Amino acid sequence: MLLNIDLHIHSCFSMASSARMLPEAILNGCRLKGISVIGTGDILHPVWREMWEKTSVPVDMIAVPTTEVEGADRVHHLILLPDYDAARDLADALIPFSKNVEKNGRPQVKLQGEDIARRVHDLGGMIGPAHAFTPWTSLYASHNSVASCYGDEQIDLLELGLSADSGYGSRIADLAGVPFLTNSDAHSPEPAKLGREFTRIETNSNHPDTMAVLDAVKAGTIVMNAGFFPEEGKYNRTACTRCFTPYSLSEAEEHKWKCPIDKGRIKKGVRDRAEELSSGPETQRPPYLHIIPLAEIIQRTLGTCSPTTKKCSDLYQRCLVAFGDEISILTETPIDDIREFHLELGDAVSAFREGRIVLHPGGGGQYGTFSLG
Repeated sequence: MLLNIDLHIHSCFSMASSARMLPEAILNGCRLKGISVIGTGDILHPVWREMWEKTSVPVDMIAVPTTEVEGADRVHHLILLPDYDAARDLADALIPFSKNVEKNGRPQVKLQGEDIARRVHDLGGMIGPAHAFTPWTSLYASHNSVASCYGDEQIDLLELGLSADSGYGSRIADLAGVPFLTNSDAHSPEPAKLGREFTRIETNSNHPDTMAVLDAVKAGTIVMNAGFFPEEGKYNRTACTRCFTPYSLSEAEEHKWKCPIDKGRIKKGVRDRAEELSSGPETQRPPYLHIIPLAEIIQRTLGTCSPTTKKCSDLYQRCLVAFGDEISILTETPIDDIREFHLELGDAVSAFREGRIVLHPGGGGQYGTFSLG
């Protein structure tokens, strides 16, 4: 059985998250998107955990207990757990090393990655770096190797993040054999956010549960990663964090990482950082499908200022009624059927599928943009 999974989101208890990030809204958003396995996010938070324990998850969907924590050196770790009891036990184990496990959806923990990983593994969970290449709070922002952060503990996965695809990690010797995950890191249940990146796995079970999902990730039975064009990510290119002017690596070094235009800080981009870490031949990885959220394609089609306008939302909802979930519309629905429904939208989806896309890379904290040919 093939499952579309998104294992990194946040709750209403995380900073900068929507108050609408509640279990029911998340599950409804998954249904619209075509996601059948969703990570709960923030499962160490006691109120959030209780909300999920009381939520009736539809029989054709799975909610995996997950969380993100910030450890030493500001490295963010993505954690997958087998059940809510394990989440409760992990929270208890981390409370002595944190001031906000019970207050913040994404807590800060005064432990090295190795110590966090050991506690997770002792509870039957899985762990790996979240958005591994992001220049502020990630493994490769602070370390040059997995062992430097996790010591003798093995990582079970690596999340690529919105500014990278599989190619960015495929030549890093450290990551040979480590499954790559693509997740949304959503802070709101809007269709343009939830499931904007996802992983497709294959499981042998006809009635999969949380353990079947964890086993599939651990075994590397990933058949596809799907996500942004890396250029759309807000840290893809090396750029000034104030005016967003892009720089080559040599230019940034020449300017001593200070923008000559406005004296802002120049931040190394994911593309340059991944290239620094790459040392060997490219390893085989599952195919990576570059996708653009349907709401953003509709926005470009209608020429509106935002994908959340009423005009865009109305057309989005009509599409779902006509064709089903968003992922199917983007990847499977016949173009002629979409053109018959809405000619300009059909042309736009056709341009997306054929790769007739012009990308304007992001960097320094500003998202990249695209136009359809």
